[in-house]
Amino acid sequence: MSNKVLYISQEITPYLSSNHMSTIGQKLPQFAQESGYEVRIFMPKYGSINERRNQLHEVIRLSGMNVIIDDTDHPLIIKVATLQPSRMQVYFIDSDDYFIHKSIGDLEFRLYPEENDERLIFFSYGVIETVKKLRWEPEVVHCQGWFSALAPLYIKSLYSDDPTFRNAKVIYSLYGDEFEGELNERFADKLDQAGLPAEVVAKLKEQPVTHELLSKIAIDYADAVAIASPRASQALIDYARAQGKPIMEYPGDEAGYESYISLYDDLLK
Repeated sequence: MSNKVLYISQEITPYLSSNHMSTIGQKLPQFAQESGYEVRIFMPKYGSINERRNQLHEVIRLSGMNVIIDDTDHPLIIKVATLQPSRMQVYFIDSDDYFIHKSIGDLEFRLYPEENDERLIFFSYGVIETVKKLRWEPEVVHCQGWFSALAPLYIKSLYSDDPTFRNAKVIYSLYGDEFEGELNERFADKLDQAGLPAEVVAKLKEQPVTHELLSKIAIDYADAVAIASPRASQALIDYARAQGKPIMEYPGDEAGYESYISLYDDLLK
């Protein structure tokens, strides 16, 4: 039986314009599949993604759950498309509240940063609950981009005893994709309501939640860190080293996908 890798990705081409992160988001899962891994891929359903051109359709049996954030219900919508030529399925986390249903010039987390705290919570919670519904137990969870930064925290705290995730090894990739400014000042309160660890909530209340602080939380709860870009923050790399985390050095060009597979194999030994 093949090992299973769950990819929680911020950007994937061809659904979004091609860049360093979105290219890895597409090609790394394909390489993993060709290397014998079974993969599932999740990403946000940004409003700029053309559903007709990319042949997205809603998965009714997975949709319909309500995600409660700050005492408000937000319906979760799951859509799926097939990534060619590998025929891998990509699941999209959608919301009428957090993702705009029309073509826009940029991604919502850049256009409406004041909502990013709740958007992050909705995305990570939506991915985890949907994977549970799929009855699919990943051995590796690979989080790519700061938009996935809450997933390691959720998996290693709220879901640490859940059969779907209790044995999963979590990897957090550093890209240098920093957001500007700070998350909403009530971010910690919303996580507290969700039952996240008190020590994490306290740390987030002590200071503004910047990209660096959010990434440090992700590193704290990850089993390993991958340096996925030459632009990755040296401060975060140094922080991961200080925590004693296994680190995959930046592998360079596309031939470096083998480095990720080696990391997966090492974590599963």
